[in-house]
Amino acid sequence: MASTEIETALHSARALILADLTARDVADAAVVSLVEDAVTHRRWWVEQWPEGTEYVLGLVAQDVQDALLEQYGRWPLCAACAAEEDDPHALSVEPELGPDPHWVCGKRGVVVAPVGELA
Repeated sequence: MASTEIETALHSARALILADLTARDVADAAVVSLVEDAVTHRRWWVEQWPEGTEYVLGLVAQDVQDALLEQYGRWPLCAACAAEEDDPHALSVEPELGPDPHWVCGKRGVVVAPVGELA
């Protein structure tokens, strides 16, 4: 796979994750640095396994989600359930390793939005 395809996938993943972070008002400088770290890590990964380029978006989303959990708390919270319950939970990325990742509410088993299109 050409390095331009890898770079395109990485830049697209960065932009879509930043769009989701911005949509949920958590895209401060420290969080953007977490995104950059995740993209850097996945650059090495996809250079080793170029066939995995279509999985980069979901993996970067999961990496950022994990980093945010360690430093800030769960993200992104399920807005539909948070309005009804006292125990907010994070959405998950599905498929865990596959193309076209989506944010999913695990409690209801419903797709909330494609990664990059959170409201």
